Amino acid sequence: MSAGGRQKAGGSKREVLLDRRVVVTGLGLITPLGIGVKETWTALCAGKSGIGPITRFDTSGFDTKIAGEVKGFNPEDFLSKKEAKRMQTFIAYAVAATRLAIENSRLVINSSNADRVGVLTGCGLGGLSIMEETSRVVDTKGPKRVSPFFIPMIIGNMAPGMIAITFGARGPNSSVATACAAGTHAIGDAFKIIQRGAADAMITGGVESVVTPTCVAGFNAMKALSTRNDEPEKASRPFDRDRDGFVIGEGCGILILEALEAALDRGADIYAEICGYGMSGDGFHMTSPPPDGEGAARCMTAALEDAGISYKIVDYINAHGTSTQLNDLYETIAIKTVFKDKAYQVPISSTKSMTGHLLGGSGGIEAVFTALTIHEGIIPPTINLDNPAKECDLDYVPNIARKAKVEIAMTNSFGFGGTNASLILRKYR
Repeated sequence: MSAGGRQKAGGSKREVLLDRRVVVTGLGLITPLGIGVKETWTALCAGKSGIGPITRFDTSGFDTKIAGEVKGFNPEDFLSKKEAKRMQTFIAYAVAATRLAIENSRLVINSSNADRVGVLTGCGLGGLSIMEETSRVVDTKGPKRVSPFFIPMIIGNMAPGMIAITFGARGPNSSVATACAAGTHAIGDAFKIIQRGAADAMITGGVESVVTPTCVAGFNAMKALSTRNDEPEKASRPFDRDRDGFVIGEGCGILILEALEAALDRGADIYAEICGYGMSGDGFHMTSPPPDGEGAARCMTAALEDAGISYKIVDYINAHGTSTQLNDLYETIAIKTVFKDKAYQVPISSTKSMTGHLLGGSGGIEAVFTALTIHEGIIPPTINLDNPAKECDLDYVPNIARKAKVEIAMTNSFGFGGTNASLILRKYR
């Protein structure tokens, strides 16, 4: 990666920096494990589970009665009372996590740089709960009783929109809706925006809040969710022989990305550098990965090629690792395809074993976890890996966190529709 290459855009009065180095200078988390980076990271490294009984609605009649709910979140800790009333939960999570990330980064957004600070977040389903609620209002009270804030509450791009409005970021603004790969795609796209010189800083990540009746019922109809209701903390068990489906989670992970020169100019602390981004499509099935995991393998290879590095020097992989029969098997096969003999030597973990699967938000929190793994030298465990499946025979860091020197790490996200995303992060030098 070159920090010094400059090229003038044709016809432009402004010199545009191309191929710039991009670093992570701020982190914000709202997760089932806690509010804030410190609380979440401490619980994650201790192997604690954030999964428990669903409290958002009556689960009578549902096959699944558990989820990774965010606990103790008060939107008025981050927003005015008026603002909080107008924001759907996923939007409030996004704004709250951004406030934490900006405070963590010490980034000041003002008239001198606002046009060069953008926002790009991922979200899979948006305001599903308000859709359910409003549908009931229309059916029981009539269309004139619908809130004028209904539409702004449901659309996914209101997360980056409200982040920009709240913090005054007037640069590139967009939203990604690529199912469970959305957060990772958003971070990768934000990385490329800075790299090509279209912004100097980006607020990016993933968010989701869909612990709702229709979402749980829908995934139950697909037989995708765990029904280990009597042991919620043990329900998410990636790569384990006794896994029986994923567990829905909710929350948000936000990263502040900056061009290296901008970060250095203001004396920012740097957690890690983003150096590679890959994406691919399976072109195979609506919900199932191809049997050989070849789409995921192409995605990981693309990320390595973008970073200009060999698979031989990757020290850690934060796996998609959903705790479903097919994902865990085919992701394992894909890793073996890409990493060859190295596959058996590189530590891999699925943090979804503790947070559940945040769908469009998963890539956001997992990118934060990957940056922290590099910065702190601790690899989070895959909990509940008591009896590894025969076909899942790699080093998944079972049950206990591991101290390790991690220079280069990969994080993966794969979504319905066969959409795949991988990021490469490395220690800043």
